[in-house]
Amino acid sequence: MSLKDKYIVRKLSTNEYVEWFTQKHYAKRIPSVSHAYGLYKNKFIVGICSYGRPVAHTLVKYAFAGKFQDTFLELNRLVVDEGLEKNVLSFFVSQTLKQLSTPNVVVSYADTSLNHHGYIYQACNFIYTGLSAKRFDYKVKGLEHLHSASLMDKVGRGLAKGKILKLREMYGDRLYTLDRPRKHRYFYFLGTRKQKKSMRDSLTYAIEPYPKGDNVRYDTYDNINRQGILF
Repeated sequence: MSLKDKYIVRKLSTNEYVEWFTQKHYAKRIPSVSHAYGLYKNKFIVGICSYGRPVAHTLVKYAFAGKFQDTFLELNRLVVDEGLEKNVLSFFVSQTLKQLSTPNVVVSYADTSLNHHGYIYQACNFIYTGLSAKRFDYKVKGLEHLHSASLMDKVGRGLAKGKILKLREMYGDRLYTLDRPRKHRYFYFLGTRKQKKSMRDSLTYAIEPYPKGDNVRYDTYDNINRQGILF
């Protein structure tokens, strides 16, 4: 039996992915989500993949020399149950890509701090463009579990500079910076042959050979509500 016969991929509503992202995914937070898809087996959800507006605004602006800024998505979450068959992850991602509108540029990352290399993206024929730039995150002593973006969210809207000043007022000497782990960066192009050629020709990053190495799995919480498909 083929994977298409065993699994169904369908679009999700917000309430169907929140628990997976906040409890099962290692980041434990909800990203910007424009599209979310569920992977179903025997009518019950076994995985989720989501896309949203990229957090890295400079990437959107400069990765294609100012082009395609309005048609730019980041594959920002991919989480599935353990023990699924070989090639299910790449099947899942490829099926979600087919459901996205065109034209679109899709970027995704593999976290080097977790010993991830992006083999799923390699299997789906993403283009590899090396490691993300060196950056740092803000952390608070005693609250290390909070993501830098979560800290910024705590002080409301506004420019990053103003948010940092507010964080310093709130936490004082407890606020510090930590080098951000670099990530493997991948791109995928959606559109006609002409549109995809234009995207590739406009790419300002050099295309590099795929990285290799041993992946390390992270522990996942597995007591979440699993919504079945209703017919």
